[in-house]
Amino acid sequence: MIPTLDGAPDGLSTRHDRYADARIREILKATRSIALVGASANPARPSYIVFKYLSERGYTVIPVNPGLAGQSLLGRPVVGRLADLPGPVDMVEIFRNSAAAGPLVDEALALPTLPKVIWMQLGVRDDAAAERAEAAGVAVIMNRCPKIEYGRLSGEIGWTGVNSRIISARKPVMAKGGVQKRTIDAP
Repeated sequence: MIPTLDGAPDGLSTRHDRYADARIREILKATRSIALVGASANPARPSYIVFKYLSERGYTVIPVNPGLAGQSLLGRPVVGRLADLPGPVDMVEIFRNSAAAGPLVDEALALPTLPKVIWMQLGVRDDAAAERAEAAGVAVIMNRCPKIEYGRLSGEIGWTGVNSRIISARKPVMAKGGVQKRTIDAP
């Protein structure tokens, strides 16, 4: 049975099944710094692509990967764990599997300054960890990709033929540094 927001079986969480575009846009606009847990140095890996894309859109992305700690990724120093971050971040993006999400959320909640958002990548969901984070006042997004959401909300994803579910006759706001980079800022 596929749960819906109005007819989910008892006990099945649906709060994180859908997010309003306005909420995603609000989070992406308010975020300036991101700790990307699970960043890869392999350009073919999705975590590398997301890291590069978000960096090119003006976010300060700090790669977190214990295997690459002390190295540099796209000019950014890699830290081994969230506790090694040089300062507070607005968002912790978890690019690991669901089994690793809970301990990573707990690690984020132990930071001296809590992030505003914990974002779990596509296929990553941990409802118990989400409840702990929300109880601490941290917003949670699960099973979504900030690169895809940014591209969808800005209209960039439409260039590849993907339906963004957004129709507008307004001229898009272009970002600095390229003719094919848009922003999520409304005109």
